[in-house]
Amino acid sequence: MLYLKNRQIIQFLSFFIFLLIFSCSTITTGPGSVYSKLSVIKTPIEQQFMLDSTKVGVSTIIDNLNVPWEITWGPDNWIWYTEQSGSVSKVNPVTGEKKLLLAIPEVYRYRTLGLLCMALHPNFKKQPFVFLNYTYKHNTKLMSRWVRYTYSNDILTTPLVLLEVPADVGHNGSRIAFAPDGKLMLATGDADVNNNEQNGGNAQKDNIVSGKILRINIDGSVPQDNPMPGSPVWAKGFRVPQGLVYAANGNLYTAEHGDATDDEINLITKNGNYGYPNVAGKCNLPHEKTFCDQHAVIDPLFAWTPTIAPAGIDYYNATAIPEWQNSILLTTLKETDFRVLKLNKAGNAIVSEQIYLDKAFGRLRDVCVAPKGDIYISTSNRDWNPAKGFPQENDDRIIRLFKIKENDTYASNFKDIASTETKPSEILPNAGAVVYNKYCVSCHKEDGNGVAGTFPPLTEAEQVTGDKKKLIAILLQGLAGPIMVKGKEYNQQMPAFHFLSDPEIADVLTYVRAEFGKGASPISKEEVEKARLGKAE
Repeated sequence: MLYLKNRQIIQFLSFFIFLLIFSCSTITTGPGSVYSKLSVIKTPIEQQFMLDSTKVGVSTIIDNLNVPWEITWGPDNWIWYTEQSGSVSKVNPVTGEKKLLLAIPEVYRYRTLGLLCMALHPNFKKQPFVFLNYTYKHNTKLMSRWVRYTYSNDILTTPLVLLEVPADVGHNGSRIAFAPDGKLMLATGDADVNNNEQNGGNAQKDNIVSGKILRINIDGSVPQDNPMPGSPVWAKGFRVPQGLVYAANGNLYTAEHGDATDDEINLITKNGNYGYPNVAGKCNLPHEKTFCDQHAVIDPLFAWTPTIAPAGIDYYNATAIPEWQNSILLTTLKETDFRVLKLNKAGNAIVSEQIYLDKAFGRLRDVCVAPKGDIYISTSNRDWNPAKGFPQENDDRIIRLFKIKENDTYASNFKDIASTETKPSEILPNAGAVVYNKYCVSCHKEDGNGVAGTFPPLTEAEQVTGDKKKLIAILLQGLAGPIMVKGKEYNQQMPAFHFLSDPEIADVLTYVRAEFGKGASPISKEEVEKARLGKAE
């Protein structure tokens, strides 16, 4: 009897262990479920590079997407993502299986408009909410809508509109993040493509929510402890924020597009003023210093001139890649690279910047970090302004960066990019070409043909071949509103480049006239000096 009893116990324990093993090796997709340790991602390594002690691999999780604007790690250990044309989907990074969760027919996609950011409620099992921002047309008026959906059985339903604000053909942002206290933080663009330091705009107006960081409850109501009673505004003075993330210590960071200068990383504080449009970057110009003295403007942690078009950011503190711990991870559009911004211990300063994947995958739109420390990046090569050589046939895609282990497999087209990370600089024809490549090429392109319907061509344009004084004035003062170029109307704001020196302006305009203006006569620094001082010849 004792033998039978012990045998029954052994059988029971064996069955229990079997169930345990089986349950841990089964992938479920319900809210709050987790992958097991057996669910190993085995995508072949396409590229690799070496850090101090970590070998990082790069592989593709999914391709043939259409501008995955937001990517985030879901509670089911799938990658959830938006596509700019109006769909929300998720992909299993282990198997590559894709599921469509929502399609929004009313999304209006044009240039930077469309379905943009997304966030999932951190307590998804109890509150299965998904928050989205998209643009749509109400009659002829552009609107930006922030809406909450409810997730059930792989479908998003029951939309609840939290906020609607006027939009513009650009400068709408946007990003969304959950604060440690459970509030929603929304980053909005200034929604004014013709806005600059001369004509004011929305970012400094307290009664307008554009160009702000907003703080709301998950039902759209305004928290009682916001800086201004009844207002969602938490901080102001932003142009086009495209990155928003909390660090482990509760610091909130943004990545923001500047105008002609000073793309920024900012550390956000309650009721903070970040200066735009009166200040670009730090308060170092006379008119900026006056404004900063009057408004206690907060300087950025980091700024880039020439601009890089920063996009999505995430915070990295995992142990998988120890060299990148306590860093802001940043994707860029214009510079088509991935950057690691190392923070100091307090998180109030960036102490170093490292650049990876330069021009390897085209424009990079967003980044997210998985719980185990893998990093996922989405490309943006089917958007309105693709880089040279893109989109490629399999664009857009989500790629994975991870620590390479001994048994990982390599793709047939594998490339070790460590030896090619530092490339010899291209020899540019002259000083004007250097300035052109820094400040002009992202809009007007290498061939001078611009972007159809958005940025006018320079090639044989009357503004390029014609009156030199008018051309100098355009560069010094910028443009706003409609302009006719080669018989077509364009309505896109061009920033003023008055911060360039007289020789730089002379060089770049001489280059433009020679390269795209049928060899029109050069422009001298003396001519620029006269135009800057308003002197008549």
